[in-house]
Order: sequence, then structure tokens, then C-alpha cells
Amino acid sequence: MRLDRFICKHTEHGHQQAKRLVASGRVSVNGEVVTNLRAEIDRFMCVELDGRRLQQQQSHYLMLNKPTGYLSATSDPQHPTVLELVPPELRTNLHLAGRLDRATTGLLLLTNDGLWSRRITAPEQKIPKVYRVTTAETINPEAETRFAAGIWLAREGVLTSPARLERISPCEAHLTIYEGRHHQVKRMFAAIGNAVTALHRESMGSIRLDPDLAPGQYRPLTATELKQG
Repeated sequence: MRLDRFICKHTEHGHQQAKRLVASGRVSVNGEVVTNLRAEIDRFMCVELDGRRLQQQQSHYLMLNKPTGYLSATSDPQHPTVLELVPPELRTNLHLAGRLDRATTGLLLLTNDGLWSRRITAPEQKIPKVYRVTTAETINPEAETRFAAGIWLAREGVLTSPARLERISPCEAHLTIYEGRHHQVKRMFAAIGNAVTALHRESMGSIRLDPDLAPGQYRPLTATELKQG
């Protein structure tokens, strides 16, 4: 495997970032700084980034039922993070494939395979993400049409991609979006004069949260789920 692809696979860095890391002399192979992106890496070599070993290892793909109150981060000085819900022996080099804010619950994917995580979170892939939304006020019937047309987000100056809203009770709905902008669901509902009081992600693409997982529990993805993701 080429050095640049190795870095992409074993970190959260994309190809352009990998190029800069190598060019700046921050990557070493078997103790020697290497600046050749095309250097071939095999399983017996020791690759380090800023002194941290990125040796080839077993790939992990985990599904976690995120509880409220946990940060979607690898570490934080003030709040518990979702990695603390995983045994220490699995935490090495794990990162999140799509984040949820601290109050949001539901499906969270963790992996140490950077190429896989970028594939399922890249905006151009337009992978559907389904949320169960609870609101403070009754959801206006016009919301379905508004969301299908896109909601203007003033902060970024963009119109969201068409979203599908399916009401399941006066104050509850399933919402399918194809992006992952900061607090996007809450901001979309705020734009139509309503507030989100609870938010739960049920699926990403074809990967659905296992109903047998209690909040805080995790399990490896199945081979079928990996192919679907």
C-alpha cells in the first residue's frame, strides 16, 4: 500500500492533508523520515505520524447507541465522550464516522478505517440519515412541503438539500436528510417556527440502529452492514 493511502486509511486525514503531512516531514517509516508519497508500505513496517505509531492493525467497525450527555469526540476535559463507552483495548485510533451533538441520541458509527468512514460521510455521497424528531409545538402540515423544497440556512448562506418529513404524531416525525451541517435538524425546525425537544438518529444509509442495543451499548457491524454502509 502506498504511504499516502496508508495515512488516509489509518487516520482521519484525507489525501490532501496526507500529502502535506508527508511533505512537512512529520511521517517516519522504520524510524526514518519519508517524504515520498508513493513509498510502499507493508505489514512489517512501522509508520509513525508525529511519533505516534500507525502500524497496520485489525480494522474495527462498531455501531453504538449513543445516550444523551456524551460528546461525539475522542477526548474532552469536561464532558464524558462516546469513546468512554468502549473498552480501552478497542479505543486505539478509533474515530467517529459522523457526529451527534451531546443531547442527541441514537446511531453512531466508530471505526479505525479512515477510508471507510470518509466514504460513508462524504457530502457528495448523499447518504440518507433518518432521525426521529420530537418538537415543542404541533408540526405544521406545511412543514413537509417546506422541507422538501429546502430550508435556507443563513449562517452558511445555503439552501439545504430536499428533505423528507413524515409526521407520526402531532409533535413527532421522521426526518430524512442528506447532509450533516452543524445542528442542521434543529435549525431547520427553528426556521419554521418550532423547537426540537428530542432528537434520535435511527439510520445512516442502509445501516439501522439495532433495537436490541440499550443506550450506551455497542456491537460490531455485520458483514452485510459493512457492504451496505
